Amino acid sequence: MQPGIQNQVATSSFFDGIGPIRSFFAPGRINIIGEHLDYNGGSVFPGAISLGISGSIQFRGDRLVRLISEQEQDACTINLDSPGDLSFDAGRGWANYPVGALVYLDNNGMEVTRGMNIRFSSTLPPGSGLSSSAALEILTAVMASGIERTTEADLVRIAGLMQSMENEYIGVRCGIMDQFTVALARKDHAILLDSETLNYSYVPVDLRDYTFVIMNSNRPRRLADSRYNERHAECGRALGQIRTGNRALERLAMASPDDLAFITDETLKKRARHVVSEHRRVFESVDALARGDLIVFGKILTESHASLRDDYEVTGPELDALVRSASESPACIGARMTGAGFGGCAIALVRRTAVKDFSHIVGQRYTELTGITADFYESGLEDGVREIN
Repeated sequence: MQPGIQNQVATSSFFDGIGPIRSFFAPGRINIIGEHLDYNGGSVFPGAISLGISGSIQFRGDRLVRLISEQEQDACTINLDSPGDLSFDAGRGWANYPVGALVYLDNNGMEVTRGMNIRFSSTLPPGSGLSSSAALEILTAVMASGIERTTEADLVRIAGLMQSMENEYIGVRCGIMDQFTVALARKDHAILLDSETLNYSYVPVDLRDYTFVIMNSNRPRRLADSRYNERHAECGRALGQIRTGNRALERLAMASPDDLAFITDETLKKRARHVVSEHRRVFESVDALARGDLIVFGKILTESHASLRDDYEVTGPELDALVRSASESPACIGARMTGAGFGGCAIALVRRTAVKDFSHIVGQRYTELTGITADFYESGLEDGVREIN
């Protein structure tokens, strides 16, 4: 980034380009079930939520890209003709995600030919595990691509490019679930997504007298600085040990419980046991929802949290306290952490008429246990990235 160029953009005079101003919205996501499966070749079951990031874009007559966020103090300007501006810059912080999105569009046949002014505004709590990074990069890519009528095929391609960007440019070895959900989610549905083949289907989610309550532990997490990449590597080693006895196995999520006997390291065996059991829970959840059996569905959510706590070890005391407090409420029939873990959010399946009381009581109990104040959001399942009026 050019010296002194940061903090130069005033919001009041921000849109000074030559084109119209268009506005878009990209949602955050919850993974209903199927945690840490997308980089293990399994099927996941996410949906988009009502919280998200709004963006307004105006193209320019030069090659400057100006980025500003209503939630961040620093603005950012880069020159598309300056290679140094296009490289990852740790000092750039949040702006690396939209800059990386532009770089990966331009390097993969979706040329960025004009400069632009983009202003962002977010209702997603940062570091909460609700995919603020995926929302930011997908939103930027869709706005900057200049595609007037974005097709599903376009969105699938953009999701794949943004996953690659986060893997290679940001340095987080994430799977494709977050980007795919932000791009392609559908209202009142979850996506049953095979993360290896990208085959996907939309599954209606009718919760009837219940609703999802998102519970933010307010213990922020930073994926690139966490043990997320460590878990990714551990699963790779677990798969390698299984292959000593089952050479045909291509993906850890496809392993059977019997395959775990080939793993000699106990820690790696625990990681693999979570992956295998969680993959089973994905399809059990889809079946339970198809039958309308919300009690069984809620129990599966709670079982998932226990596996993430005991075998995958990614919950931590705050998320455990939040889920335990939620599970003690008679209005709640299931709860689990959502996202990568190490802080962030959990979800609870709560009786609609009791959401206010549930949030108050669980919030009090959580503060007693941790000294932290949690935030609660009720949300249905919403559409993915879209242009708004």
